Order: sequence, then structure tokens, then C-alpha cells
Amino acid sequence: MFLTLLAGAVFATALGVVYTQHQARKSFVELQALQGVRDELNVEWGRLQLEQSTWATHGRIEVMARDKLDMMIPPPAAVVLVKP
Repeated sequence: MFLTLLAGAVFATALGVVYTQHQARKSFVELQALQGVRDELNVEWGRLQLEQSTWATHGRIEVMARDKLDMMIPPPAAVVLVKP
């Protein structure tokens, strides 16, 4: 009787170990996939930051203001300094 219970406990423990190993492998595969997605998103973030810095340069803004909005830098005589 005792040996039967012991064999059953050993078998149940073995099944638990197999199940735990399987879950660990599944979790590792999911982790690898998520790390790949993270890396892709980091690359895209870097590209977007570079694009934003390109669009926001002072020279580009000045050219756009001059060409599309017909803005210009006022001559020094037209500048009025206001003191508080």
C-alpha cells in the first residue's frame, strides 16, 4: 500500500515538473517575441525622434515661414523694444 502511494506521489510530482518546464518554455518563447517587438518599437522611436528633429530645425522653420507664409525678418528700424 505504501509503495503504491509513494509511486503515485512520484508520478504526480513528475507530471508537475513536466508541466512546469513546459510553462517555462512557453513563457520564454513569449518573452523572446515581446523583446523582438520592443526592439522594433525602439528602432521606430529613434526614427521618429530623428524625423522630428529634422522637421523642427530653425533653418527649416524659417524657410517654411518665408516660402509658405510670406513672412520675413523685419528690418532693424521696424523693431520696437518694449520694456515692462
